[in-house]
Amino acid sequence: MSTEPTAPTTHAVETVFRIESPRIIAGVARIVRDVGIAEELAQDALVAALEQWPESGVPDNPGAWLMATARRRAIDLVRRRETYARKLAEVGRDLETAPPAPDPGDLVDDPDAIDDDLLRLVFTACHPVLSPEARTTLTLRLLGGLTTAEIARAYLTAEATVAQRVVRAKRTLATKGVPFEVPTGPDRDARLGSVLDVIYLIFNEGYAATAGDDWLRPALCEDALRLARVLAGLMPKEPEVHGLAALLEIQAARAAARTGPGGEPVLLKDQNRSRWNQPLIRRGYEALARAESVAGEGAPGPYVLQAAIAACHVRAVRYEETDWRRIAALYGILAVRAPSPVVELNRAVAVSMAEGPAAGLALVDALSAEPALKDYHLLPSVRADLLARLGRDAEARTELERAIALTRNEPERKLLRARLTGL
Repeated sequence: MSTEPTAPTTHAVETVFRIESPRIIAGVARIVRDVGIAEELAQDALVAALEQWPESGVPDNPGAWLMATARRRAIDLVRRRETYARKLAEVGRDLETAPPAPDPGDLVDDPDAIDDDLLRLVFTACHPVLSPEARTTLTLRLLGGLTTAEIARAYLTAEATVAQRVVRAKRTLATKGVPFEVPTGPDRDARLGSVLDVIYLIFNEGYAATAGDDWLRPALCEDALRLARVLAGLMPKEPEVHGLAALLEIQAARAAARTGPGGEPVLLKDQNRSRWNQPLIRRGYEALARAESVAGEGAPGPYVLQAAIAACHVRAVRYEETDWRRIAALYGILAVRAPSPVVELNRAVAVSMAEGPAAGLALVDALSAEPALKDYHLLPSVRADLLARLGRDAEARTELERAIALTRNEPERKLLRARLTGL
């Protein structure tokens, strides 16, 4: 019987792998202690699935099948590369007496172990031997399962630059012998900023995918939210940890209302607020209160500020009741604490709602020469909205056409085309 993958099977394999690859890489890295090799073994498991599933069928638990296959190959690699007894000291005392590796289809994942491994992977990839850019890029690649193109889009940089960062980062971790662990004390504190940034960017990619056929990628949001909660328990006296948790809880609460019946994006002003997840919102409020309590009289950090902005949105029973003046003020503080072109663009939107489209347009026009936003589709999209509100429809159409050409996400492209048609 031919094992040439059929289109449906290939799609199933690729979909499962994209969702499960961070867990697989993290689980295997615990065995081989090398994230580069772990990624290669995860890819080997993918190839095995493409070869076997067309004949045997997709397993009942495909993620467990892939994990078991990758782990079994990792153990085989360990046994081949070093003497069994020597490697046992690093891998664990249980390996020598462990039963033979089970059939992949019989293995069930342990969610608690997954969380631990993912957290180890984040902190390992955020080791100080790497530059801040390399830490975030590598973790987005390994933990977020993002392609180099998606990471480049998130960072507003060239794909070649991203690819080089990933290769160099994995090589550096291997040559420096960086342990696969969650550090303690000062070492943990030194990596915390990068870890928070990575978790936030992973959530963002799940919340509004930069490319592809889907507007949302829920698995990424769930992993990021779970990691934020684990960190909050691990570091209860860090206000920014609670701030990030609060931000993600509140953002996740709105996920169900962000798409229509056909998966099309639904903008904030058009969302059915009764579909917002109230338990998640309450968790977000509680996390924000903890962040503010821990911070005391200190100035709020970027994630606490963003959580406060998100809280302003969900407190409004109707879109028209949104406290845009407070949101604009919070963005003003955020622009000082964590300056970036994207923060300025968001501030411009808030200012336009609080003071009128002309005030917002002035801020947007000041960003027109910003190199980092040259290919960022939301810049012309926001400018189009402000121009339309000012009655300058011809200019708005030009900006929408530019935004359509820049976006790589198909549902978002359809939304922009609908806006263009409406003009």
